Amino acid sequence: MQAEPFDVAAEIARLSAATAGRAGAVVTFTGLCRDEGGRLAGLELEHYPGMAEAEIGRVVAQALARWPLAGVRVVHRHGLVAPGDGIVLVLTASAHRTAAFEAASFLMDYLKTRAPFWKREHRADGSTGGWVEATQADDAAAERWI
Repeated sequence: MQAEPFDVAAEIARLSAATAGRAGAVVTFTGLCRDEGGRLAGLELEHYPGMAEAEIGRVVAQALARWPLAGVRVVHRHGLVAPGDGIVLVLTASAHRTAAFEAASFLMDYLKTRAPFWKREHRADGSTGGWVEATQADDAAAERWI
């Protein structure tokens, strides 16, 4: 968890170095803040410190138990995030691409639907919107891992 932006290239290099010789694939997913057609000035992300990190650690452990991964890195922002900025970064490394892709997808499905984060819209007109709910499509995607 961090308020400041993350450096995708540096995070990939760090995981690649840590898994050198064991990983033949590194899958990268970066979730970005959208402006929703100019309607949003940003997203405010809140979390419970300690609890959010523990939950991410728990689901990373599930991914490590389920797929033959050489390494995993999850970075999630909190605070106000501007359009175009990264919100979440998921990196998975494995000997072969299938495990890396599946694990990254599993991790993102969990983060979208079950991780203890809350997003609130900050509109371009200066108003503050409500808290963003997970969609039915997000819930359906997460169900495939059960």
